[in-house]
Amino acid sequence: MFMSRVDRARQAFLQKNPDQIKKAHSIESIHKDIHHNEAHIKDFNLPKIILGGQDGLVNVLGVILGVAAATSSSQIVIVAGLAATFAESISMAAVAYTSKLAEADYYQSEYEREKWEIDHIPAGEKEEIKALYENYGFKGKVLDEIVEKITSDKKIWLQVMMEQELKLEPVDRKQAFPAAFIVGLSAIIGSFIPLFPFFFLAIKKAIVLSLLVSALALFIVGYYKAKKTLGRELLRQGIEMTVIGMVSALVGYFVGSLFKISNF
Repeated sequence: MFMSRVDRARQAFLQKNPDQIKKAHSIESIHKDIHHNEAHIKDFNLPKIILGGQDGLVNVLGVILGVAAATSSSQIVIVAGLAATFAESISMAAVAYTSKLAEADYYQSEYEREKWEIDHIPAGEKEEIKALYENYGFKGKVLDEIVEKITSDKKIWLQVMMEQELKLEPVDRKQAFPAAFIVGLSAIIGSFIPLFPFFFLAIKKAIVLSLLVSALALFIVGYYKAKKTLGRELLRQGIEMTVIGMVSALVGYFVGSLFKISNF
């Protein structure tokens, strides 16, 4: 699997491997990576997977625990769980899709605004470049040379304004569908984790197994997230995600208990 230079440096840092970190910072590696625009992760999927999976699991667990607490019918629990699973998954996918498009639209609108300002009020935009680099500590002749160099090329000028003033990066509209697919699929997978026991066990046993399996899944997700990002506090992150998810889901159980139906 291809890994960018920054990905390799990040992995080496998490693994506490100084030799690989140095290798990722060789002159050849740096220039090859940056000049080919490969230095940054363009679309990091882990947050999408966690978003969809955790949201699906917690929401469906809350729904089925609430229904299970209100009735003794496994069929009702399964139907409610399936309805929640697919409604939640489609909703999450739609949100991911529209959010990505909204990000792209916002970037494009800001891009067009900055481009217009550079064309029509260049003095003000040049002053903004100067102020940006003053904040980096540049002064006098060096600062003037930097401003002159950047503003001599409108393409670079616009890029600097977008990235450094507005803190925005280009958003590929083509990534909207893949993002929706990843979130939606993750939500479906996460949703079936707590629902699965109710297909085979009686209500009370299914509730216990559903809670245990869901807690384990949340812990694994939290542990893995910490391993891939922080590289430390793995147990704490796993426990934290487990507690947050289970507390949220158990609210459904207590609500269902308040409205228990005795004729099923």
